[in-house]
Amino acid sequence: MYTITTATIQDVETIRQLAEATWWPTYSPILEEEQIRFMLDLIYNAEGLERQITNSEQIFLLLKEGDKAVAFAGYSPYDGEAATYKLHKLYCLPETQGKGYGRVLIDTVSRIAADAGASKLLLNVNRYNKSLSFYQKMGFGIAREEDIAIGPYWMNDYIMQKPLIP
Repeated sequence: MYTITTATIQDVETIRQLAEATWWPTYSPILEEEQIRFMLDLIYNAEGLERQITNSEQIFLLLKEGDKAVAFAGYSPYDGEAATYKLHKLYCLPETQGKGYGRVLIDTVSRIAADAGASKLLLNVNRYNKSLSFYQKMGFGIAREEDIAIGPYWMNDYIMQKPLIP
């Protein structure tokens, strides 16, 4: 049994812990240790997450098994395109992968976005990330490639999009 809640400032440390626990097994096969550490410190620092939540820059959903948070998603309306939302973050603890939680979070964000009038959902995924096939099964298609400079590193991503049904 699971529940989904909207994260608050009180959940920032939980999000940080989930990121630490999921990023290493996810990105170690494709990124250097120094890059993973740099990006975790940049993207998941407490002040940045607090700002994102307080200013509604991103809405975070926590998925819990009982009282334990095991997955999260971060999303927002996308400024770059009308009627579009962006899924910024989606991570499930490795021991829960295969339970359908990623699907549940994508479906939840898709429903919220469609209810708000969005016609598509975007996400970035590293071109070498094994989750690429998962996103394709979830109805996302590759729209284009994008190389993003983050500090001294490069993220080599696909921009994927999924049509939303109102």
